[in-house]
Amino acid sequence: MTQLDKDTIEAFHRDGAVALHGLFSDWVDTLRAGIARNMAEPSADVRIYQGKDGGGRFFGDYCNWNRIPEYREFIFNSGAAEIGRQLMGTKTVRLFHEHVLVKEPGADVATPWHQDQPYYCVDGTDTVSLWIPLDHIPRERTLEFVAGSHKWGKYYRPERFDKTPLNEGDGLEPVPDINGNRDKFNVIGWALEPGDAVAFNYMTLHGAPANKSQSEQRRAFSLRLLGDNVRYAKREGIKTSPPFRGVTLTHGAMVDAPEFPLL
Repeated sequence: MTQLDKDTIEAFHRDGAVALHGLFSDWVDTLRAGIARNMAEPSADVRIYQGKDGGGRFFGDYCNWNRIPEYREFIFNSGAAEIGRQLMGTKTVRLFHEHVLVKEPGADVATPWHQDQPYYCVDGTDTVSLWIPLDHIPRERTLEFVAGSHKWGKYYRPERFDKTPLNEGDGLEPVPDINGNRDKFNVIGWALEPGDAVAFNYMTLHGAPANKSQSEQRRAFSLRLLGDNVRYAKREGIKTSPPFRGVTLTHGAMVDAPEFPLL
């Protein structure tokens, strides 16, 4: 069992994001095989943004763990849940979902700055995503975070990755212009190798640039986990992403359903 050091856990709580180097190196081939299967057999909820002028695709899909055996093997056998438990400081860890994001060479759609939690049907502070790259990622193409933004107490308006709003008239304020005012924010990020991970809270603002490389792809597997104080949030009249169409939980209930197994 991997035991995280005190500084790593403190950085996660202070900044809302922390790099974990080399923890999942033994799982790179398994996850690559899973993503290949997923891209060949996408779900009905897949989103694909085609790059312009011959650029590659930005492929995103989620909630496939129950049909992609490589995903199941990683989620239940890799020790990722224990890493999440240590970071959150909780007794329990549940699977929320997995999310695969592939930027092929020349994929010119950036991942816009956003928080994850406003998209979701859950509320609470005991949350962690483990974003695991399966290719070398230099600093200039990596996922970035605004350190400490998970403590701002704000929900920003969710957008699709092509910058169209997920919901009209949701009453939320737009994400601030971080790229245009980088000197005003504490932006952090790391060069990463396959099998590294970045752990971050669902409320932490984050984004990533387009993949301007014409030869290197950027595959990433993101595992979303829930801790003790998270509750189901029924957002009337609001589209959530993922949609979780079959969940019958009531607002404020513990997130205890077959879709969210206890890990």
